[in-house]
Amino acid sequence: MAEPQAMPARLLVVDDSKVNRLLLTRGLEQHGHSVACAENGRIALEMLRADEFDLLLLDIEMPEMNGFQVLEQLTADPRLRDLPVVVTSSLEGMEDVVRCIELGAEDYLHKPVNAVLLKARVDASLEKKRLRDAQKEMVRRFATSEVAQDLQQSGFALGGRRVQGTVMFADIRGFTSLVESQPPEETIELLNTWYALMFDAINRQGGVVNQMIGDGLMAIFGAPLPLADHAAAAVQAAQDMAQMLRSLNAERGAAGKSDLRIGVGIATGEMVAGYTGTQKRATYTCIGDTVNLAARLEAHTKEAGRMMLIDAATCQAIGGLCETEPLGAVKLRGKAAAVDVYALKGGAA
Repeated sequence: MAEPQAMPARLLVVDDSKVNRLLLTRGLEQHGHSVACAENGRIALEMLRADEFDLLLLDIEMPEMNGFQVLEQLTADPRLRDLPVVVTSSLEGMEDVVRCIELGAEDYLHKPVNAVLLKARVDASLEKKRLRDAQKEMVRRFATSEVAQDLQQSGFALGGRRVQGTVMFADIRGFTSLVESQPPEETIELLNTWYALMFDAINRQGGVVNQMIGDGLMAIFGAPLPLADHAAAAVQAAQDMAQMLRSLNAERGAAGKSDLRIGVGIATGEMVAGYTGTQKRATYTCIGDTVNLAARLEAHTKEAGRMMLIDAATCQAIGGLCETEPLGAVKLRGKAAAVDVYALKGGAA
């Protein structure tokens, strides 16, 4: 029975010996891989930063920049740190092997390299890379790009940190009666449309949608990545949402359907942002009085007869960015003291 072939990959061979480069390249190409070569570490790094490779085969003793220095550069570069590296070297000392592994190398092969062993190590390293790439794709699919970037840069750990930011809550008014009046398939399609439009408005202003609950969502501006003028970004996103809703309702009206109405609450201040849950299942979120206030403001939109409500901190932060209407001090559910509430103009109730 023929031996199964590994999936073709793009490899970079780095060695100052032309003979070694040619021999490694020939063997790897026989297994279906595409191979490029570099004669030293400096050239290799230039190639890695200019193009995409699946695996690096790296010599240690080279002029201009040796293999240890290349490994250090790879570790310091977020885009390259996950590139699998198989070291091929004539250095025999155990301390050199240990140093390579500590600097991130997947494996270490002594020269002259055994062809069978090389194939096995290359195949194993490529399989690990494919699994890592699949995990990253899952994170990108089920988390926002900002959370994915935070995970890549900082890693995963339960807990949080204090941040200054702005929180938005938004949901569809009268959703229960809407569900009762139409088929389930139509409700799902409506939710997908609503989320697509709201995500676009929020993401374009640098916000992160971190929760979707039925017909509602929670968005954060200023975490996990810092965002300048997070209050202004949240308010602009809310106004974009209102504009998109008007366009959507025009289409629904033409189709003989009722208008969709939403409520939006926005609050600015300190909060604790981080990952909550367990080591097996967690989510990125924010907690604190600012979050609770935003949720209460969204709920109060029904009583106030306004689409978008903000707190005093948000109103002060945005200055004259947009027109607001003071509604006075309001006693919100769950708040011991009355809160100054402002309505954003530009959205019907």
